[in-house]
Amino acid sequence: MNGTGLLKEIMSRIGKQPIVLPDKVKAIVTNGHLQVEGPLGKLSMALPPFVSVKVEGNQLLVKRSDDERAARSTHGLARALFAGMVQGVTQGFKRELDLSGVGYRAEVKGKELQMAVGFSHPALYPLPEGIKATVDKQTHLTLTGIDKQLIGQVASEIRKIKPPEPYKGKGVKFAEETIRRKAGKAATGAGAKGK
Repeated sequence: MNGTGLLKEIMSRIGKQPIVLPDKVKAIVTNGHLQVEGPLGKLSMALPPFVSVKVEGNQLLVKRSDDERAARSTHGLARALFAGMVQGVTQGFKRELDLSGVGYRAEVKGKELQMAVGFSHPALYPLPEGIKATVDKQTHLTLTGIDKQLIGQVASEIRKIKPPEPYKGKGVKFAEETIRRKAGKAATGAGAKGK
């Protein structure tokens, strides 16, 4: 089997897997939209082209219209997005960020995140509807919500306020992120003299 054939097989395998709906989760398909409702809230999404969804018992089945390339690629993606919706309304999603730098800290005031990250004034970030933020030890930020795409976007926007720099590692970074450090000019200069 060549590389393209293998990719087709993988995509169709992902798309063909049924999505199991846990107890207390309802899925409704109406007017080209899938709505999933669970203990943590409800999410709705328009069905992508070439894809249809059917609810059978406690399962969601994702079908594609034909075997054209566009339909095949959309099939696996749509199934992954719908599975994310089901996970969101049952367990939710979480992203963690760390602030590192002298005097760097964050706090949540109402629906706004305030961060002291080396600017002359605090950086303010209004939290969108459906996203909750908690701060631990003033430098560890946890974002929670049911929409995976939105939580990823918010985490990315917060990181952009002060991305980590490669020399001292100061800035806002994802908790699981490793910053590739660079040696400063003084360090390289001292090494060269010693040789």
